[in-house]
Amino acid sequence: MTLATRVEDLPFLDVKDPAFSIRSPEVADAREQSWCARTPYGIAVLRYDEVQKLMRDPRLRQGSYAWPAMNDATGKFADWWSRMLLSQEGSDHARLRRLANPAFSPKLVTSLQPAFAVLANELIDTFAKKDSCEFMADFAEPYATRVICTLLGLPHEVWRELADIAADMGLALGVTFKQDIPRIDAATQKLFDYAANLIADRRARDLGTDFLSLLIKTNQEDQQALSDQEMVDMVVLAIFGGIDTTRNQLGLAIDMFLQHPAQWALLAAQPELGRAAVEEVMRVRPTITWVTREAVTDFSYEGIDIAKGTTLHLFSQAACSDPRAFPDAGFDITAERKPHFGFGGGAHHCLGHFIARGDMTEALAILARRLKNMRLGGEPKWLPDSGNTGAISLPIAFDPEV
Repeated sequence: MTLATRVEDLPFLDVKDPAFSIRSPEVADAREQSWCARTPYGIAVLRYDEVQKLMRDPRLRQGSYAWPAMNDATGKFADWWSRMLLSQEGSDHARLRRLANPAFSPKLVTSLQPAFAVLANELIDTFAKKDSCEFMADFAEPYATRVICTLLGLPHEVWRELADIAADMGLALGVTFKQDIPRIDAATQKLFDYAANLIADRRARDLGTDFLSLLIKTNQEDQQALSDQEMVDMVVLAIFGGIDTTRNQLGLAIDMFLQHPAQWALLAAQPELGRAAVEEVMRVRPTITWVTREAVTDFSYEGIDIAKGTTLHLFSQAACSDPRAFPDAGFDITAERKPHFGFGGGAHHCLGHFIARGDMTEALAILARRLKNMRLGGEPKWLPDSGNTGAISLPIAFDPEV
C-alpha cells in the first residue's frame, strides 16, 4: 500500500458529528488505509507506534489549549482552560506542575485506599440486597465525587452539588461544546466560587495532610509560589478532573465487563487483578478518547507534510486496539499489554493518575466481589462516543446479596 503524501489524500473522519463513534468500523478502516486521517479539527493519528512517538515529539506542543477556539467558544470555562496547567508549556508548565506534585503524591493516595474501600462498600450496601441499580447515579457519580471530598477533606454532604457542577462543566469536553456554553459557564463560575472559599477556609485553619493542605504548604515554602488565581485554577482542575473522568471511566468499565461476564467472575475470584482491570479498561474503553498536540514548526512525518499550527489528535482508543501493537486485542485483564494512553503521556501525563488508579482499583475489585451475575438491566444512555465520553445512565441487574 502506498502512503498518502498529501493531507487531502488521507481518509476523512467527521469527528464533529455527534453520531461519530471513535470505535466505529470507519475508524478501523481508516487505520488500515493510513496511520492518520483528516478531521474537521485537524489530523487524527490512529496507530499505536505513531501515537506513542508523536505524544513525546518535541516538534509538537500540548494542543488541547486550542479546544475552545476550535469550537468558537469564549467565556468563563474558555478563560480558565487557557490558564490552567494542561494548557501551559515549557517553564510555565514545569513550575505549575512542580508546585502541584506534592499534593498528588502516591503516599497520599496509599493513605486513602482504606477510605476508598469503605466508601465503595457503603454505596454498594444501599442497593446490594436489591436485584438492580442505576450504576451511574447509585455508584459511579457519588463514588467519584466523594473520593474528591475525601481528598480535599470536605464534608461528604456536598457531593451532590459538586457532581452537578462537574457534569455541566464536562459538556465542554464533548463535541456539543458550543451549544452548551451558557450551562458550562454557569457551572464554571460556581466551581470557582466554591474553590476560592475552600482555599480561604483552609488557610484560616491548621493545615493537615490532605490534598489542599499539602498544596498550600508547598506554596508557602516556595519563592515561585502559585498566585491566588493559579491556586484557584489548580483546585478547580482537581475537583473537575477528578469527578468527571473517574465517573465516566467507572461507567465504561462496567460496560466492558457487561460484555465480558467471564472477566467479571475472574475479577471477583481474584481481586488482586483490580489494578490490571483498570489498565485493561483504559486501554480499550478510555473516557478520554484522544489527546491533542499542535505542531510548533513545519516538519514531515511518515510521508505527510505537517505545517506549523496543525492540530494532531492522537486517538488513544484506536491506537490501543491497533492490531500491529495488539495482535490479540480482546478484553483480557490477565494479559500483558503495552502501555495505554488513557492518562496521556510525555510532559503532560495526567497529574492525578495515582488517585484515579487507586480509587478505581478499589471500586472495581469490591464491585466484582459483591455484584454477582451482573447484566444489563435496561437501556443505557451515552454521551457522544468521541472527545470525552461515558454513560449518562447505565441500569444494571445482578443477583441480590443474601
